Amino acid sequence: MKTLLLIDAYAMIYRAYYAFIRAPRMTSRGENTSAIFGFLITLEDLLKRVQPTHIGVAFDPHGPTFRHEAFEQYKAQRQETPEDIRKAVPVIKEILGALNIPVLEVPSYEADDVIGTLAKQAEQQGFEVLMATPDKDYGQLVSEHIFMYRPRHTGGFEKMGVAEVCEKYGLTNQAQVIDLLGLMGDSSDNIPGCVGVGEKTAVKLLQDFGSIDNLLANTDQLKGALQRKVETQVEQIRFSRFLATIKTDVPITFNEAALVKQEPNMEEVTRLYTHWEFRTLMRKAEESSKVRKFEGSKAPTTGQLDLFGGGNQEEAPHPPKGGAERNDDGQLDLFGAPAHAERTLFAETHESGVSTEGKALIVPEIDPNIHVTYDWKGELKVTGSKVQKFEGSKVRRIVFDTGIAHYLIQPESAHDIDYLSEIYLRYYTHGEEEKRQQAAKALYPILKEELHKNGAWELFTEMEMPLVPVRFDAAVLQQASTELTAETQALDQEIQALAGESFNVNSPKQVGDILFGHLKLDPKAKKTKSGQYVTSEEVLQGMADKHPIVPKILEYRTIKKLLSTYIDALPALINPQTGKIHTSYNQTVTATGRLSSSNPNLQNLPIRSERGQLIRKAVIPDADCVFLSADYSQIELRLMAHFSQDEHLLAAFREGQDIHAATAAKIFNIPIEEVTKEQRRKAKTANFGIIYGISSFGLAQQLGSSRKEAQELIDGYFAAFPGVIRFIEQAKEKARERGFVETLFHRKRYLPDINSRNATVRSFAERNAVNAPIQGTAADIIKRAMIRIYNRLQAEGLQSQMIMQVHDELNFNVPLNEVEAVRKIVVEEMQGAVELTVPLITECGVGENWLEAH
Repeated sequence: MKTLLLIDAYAMIYRAYYAFIRAPRMTSRGENTSAIFGFLITLEDLLKRVQPTHIGVAFDPHGPTFRHEAFEQYKAQRQETPEDIRKAVPVIKEILGALNIPVLEVPSYEADDVIGTLAKQAEQQGFEVLMATPDKDYGQLVSEHIFMYRPRHTGGFEKMGVAEVCEKYGLTNQAQVIDLLGLMGDSSDNIPGCVGVGEKTAVKLLQDFGSIDNLLANTDQLKGALQRKVETQVEQIRFSRFLATIKTDVPITFNEAALVKQEPNMEEVTRLYTHWEFRTLMRKAEESSKVRKFEGSKAPTTGQLDLFGGGNQEEAPHPPKGGAERNDDGQLDLFGAPAHAERTLFAETHESGVSTEGKALIVPEIDPNIHVTYDWKGELKVTGSKVQKFEGSKVRRIVFDTGIAHYLIQPESAHDIDYLSEIYLRYYTHGEEEKRQQAAKALYPILKEELHKNGAWELFTEMEMPLVPVRFDAAVLQQASTELTAETQALDQEIQALAGESFNVNSPKQVGDILFGHLKLDPKAKKTKSGQYVTSEEVLQGMADKHPIVPKILEYRTIKKLLSTYIDALPALINPQTGKIHTSYNQTVTATGRLSSSNPNLQNLPIRSERGQLIRKAVIPDADCVFLSADYSQIELRLMAHFSQDEHLLAAFREGQDIHAATAAKIFNIPIEEVTKEQRRKAKTANFGIIYGISSFGLAQQLGSSRKEAQELIDGYFAAFPGVIRFIEQAKEKARERGFVETLFHRKRYLPDINSRNATVRSFAERNAVNAPIQGTAADIIKRAMIRIYNRLQAEGLQSQMIMQVHDELNFNVPLNEVEAVRKIVVEEMQGAVELTVPLITECGVGENWLEAH
């Protein structure tokens, strides 16, 4: 099948430009060519991956489009296009001409309209079409032969067809993307949508009603505030859908011959690439066109990486091939700091650390005690090394992981080696292992310097570390599976009896037919576009008191989910050689600095219900050992007290009071001993909600109260704790001035939208300005505690192992004869990890499994 690659130029240019914000690509003449270079690198990657037979690059036209004419405020909130991008566009068009790649542009129509029209026409002529863009709007265009080709944050591209788009957004068909945008709006384009309806609510409405038209025809089935929002904004919803709809009837005709991929005009390409100092791209263009042979896939034997095709050659040790370097006992230091200075990376450097004279890039000589890698966890898997080997051994060497280093410098960016190599070194690895290893070594001094500049060196050397596997008792899980399966079978029989006829409880359609067709529990029951009754958990919860069958179905579903997601799934993940589950703790995922867990996600295990606690019961220690669990008590509230210096919060923690009861006493102006359970519950909800910037609407939903009562509770909270509101406002103001916030340990969270003119976008950034320092500091503290505990266990020659971290909790496998010693170490190091103006309290328990210990 012939393949047509259509590229949304502006979307990809913007993405390339912002990837270079912290390390701009400068020419020797002082021009910033980040947007041009980044786009061309992306283009080359696309051509290599897709190998299209036909290609076109679509640009937005100069002047207004039909959407601007229909809605004056369309895209009005966008900041002015950066000057470097404005200058880049004509250069990119000129280079595309030299590459013989067609430029597509139609007056009054945006690039997505041009792409949508050509994609549909090409599909009719038997083409497979790939639309290269990061914009989710294109999801409405996908079909059997039309795909989105979205750049991933972690590098590479994601090919998305109908199934992938529906799964990503929780829709039943791709056409609903238009209705989704019509309801939730699009802040980037200033499409208003239905004010007060976010993505989650919009998705649910489409799941329930199928389309905007069906929703607007059945608003009587909505309730309360949501009904008012929809009914008062009918025209705005329809107009937003119009603005979000990509046109497929633009006055342009698909000309197969005109879009055939052709060989570039090498004479013109050479002239342009030479002028803009794109030596790497020049070499690649020559290589691909076979003008001259260049063995670019093979690293020079001297260990040199010549990125620019010139410069003096210097000798450097050739880096080893394969996995991690190890000393005699196979150990690498995860925690130490380099003690030796490195050679200068560039012969001449610009302030950004990027060569401006095109000198040869030399891989630096690195102290043999330092192991530089771009994927430490991956190396452990490939080489067969076990993290357990670190325990009880003398640590001798230092690991420098470039991905983790960059995560601390720019947490919400991509961190893969191919991406870092491009933006810092102007070097394209093509995914080749040897080039990646060389690039990692070349990045080492650059990233080390950046860590020091950002005040993040201590974070890197003392807080970023991998963890060890967790042992599960398969017999306990099997027993739980047997018991819960029997429960589901008994529930199934009860449900059938209550229904009065046989049906499949696992089928949402049949459940709907029984509840609303046969039992007629709700004559106004919602239906999807296909005519199927909606039987979501929320719908069933709202009618649980209408018939005894409903709570039975809810209970049945809860147990089935527990079985399929955890109890029956976990045993399959147990490593037969170790008898343990080797979860992956991801260090470069969350923007706040918290570790995340995957395969399986041990930080998301259900623990509230009695049945969910069976999973904790299955987490067990080794033979002749016990499970020790240590948890910080209310660490985020203690940090709020420290940051805000509110005298009443400080006093409550210093006096060891029940903080939620103390809060209730202040809010309701009563003695603490008179606080009721209900008042304490409300105060607890407010305590944690305030940290996350909860609104009166959100608090009302959590409390099950009116919005007025929730607002009164918030007002009462701030009146009782004036230091908190002062801290919140100061945090926002500081973020507006600096563009970022940071933790006590200088972990930064950049907030580019803090001064946005779009209220929704700005509000989200303001919430992060408040909670990121608190969440991030909590993450830093527990990482610091982990390192201190690890070092103490090593120094004192103990065999106990730290096996799991779950939010603010650490868990240990402890031999019986070490329990008291380890308990003492854990409490001392967790409580002493940082000195705050309120005490850090650690609660510690011991048991034969995680449930008992916790």
